[in-house]
Amino acid sequence: MSEILDEAVLREKLTDVADWSVEGESIVRVVELPTFPDAIAVVARVGVVAEEMNHHPDMDIRWRTLTFRCSTHSEGGVTRKDLALAKMIDKIVDAES
Repeated sequence: MSEILDEAVLREKLTDVADWSVEGESIVRVVELPTFPDAIAVVARVGVVAEEMNHHPDMDIRWRTLTFRCSTHSEGGVTRKDLALAKMIDKIVDAES
């Protein structure tokens, strides 16, 4: 099991994933891709990585805009697993952009 990060630690760790912000008990990033197919490709790549990590983000698709929301639901907040997944999502998004 992963421990929920307290607010001070979470704020410090967010510097490693600068495009993410805290919303409630999650970290969130909104990304706009050039085209709808590009957005779907990113979602597919994130899905593969999430499955490998056995840790899955909530993903919302609105045309070319993707919203990623990471939280460890079983723990009720943000853990190191979420930060690791956020870093992987950033790599995928950066490669597509």
